Amino acid sequence: MSTIIAPSILAADFANLQKDCEMVNSSEADWFHLDVMDGVFVPNISFGMPVIKAIAKHANKTLDTHLMIVDPDRYIKTFADLGVDVLTVHYEACTHLHRTLQAIKAEGMQAGVAINPHTNVSLLQDTLADIDLVCVMSVNPGFGGQSFIENTYSKVKTLKQMIREQGTATRIEIDGGVTNKNAAQLVEAGADVLVAGSYVFRSDNPIETIAGLKSITS
Repeated sequence: MSTIIAPSILAADFANLQKDCEMVNSSEADWFHLDVMDGVFVPNISFGMPVIKAIAKHANKTLDTHLMIVDPDRYIKTFADLGVDVLTVHYEACTHLHRTLQAIKAEGMQAGVAINPHTNVSLLQDTLADIDLVCVMSVNPGFGGQSFIENTYSKVKTLKQMIREQGTATRIEIDGGVTNKNAAQLVEAGADVLVAGSYVFRSDNPIETIAGLKSITS
């Protein structure tokens, strides 16, 4: 199966958001990756519901929303109502992860769990059967344009082995520092979804950059 490429809208030009959304629509990208930050769980604030509503109006591909917020349970229904397809919460922000996953699925969305660089993948052992997507943070969450953390490869391999052993259909997503230099190695390790922000939107030709990632990983 071809690797899913998910450009991160956090790196888009917010003065020309419709234009950048249309670029993603016309590219070989598969998903829109939307980062929601609250300035509490991570030291940055990104965008919230009104911006996602505006993006949803123009996007004609899967909306993959990554919540870097405390107490995400409060907003699950709101994101479902906005048209989000995949809703990812942070392991570190959920006191009752299983309950949160069930609430996401009850709203008709796929349930994702993100883990910070310091979080061991083994902590997902007991909930893996309920997780549609694990987002492995390959940088510290909060800001775009950071350098890729090399330990990510071994985490992905371990996680892939857990998924195989449990026989689940859980996808592995990599978020942070993804470029043409590490894409093939990430897919080889077991990644199914690659999030790319600065690498795509700050390139001279984003459509060609996305096509390049797609060709490397297909």
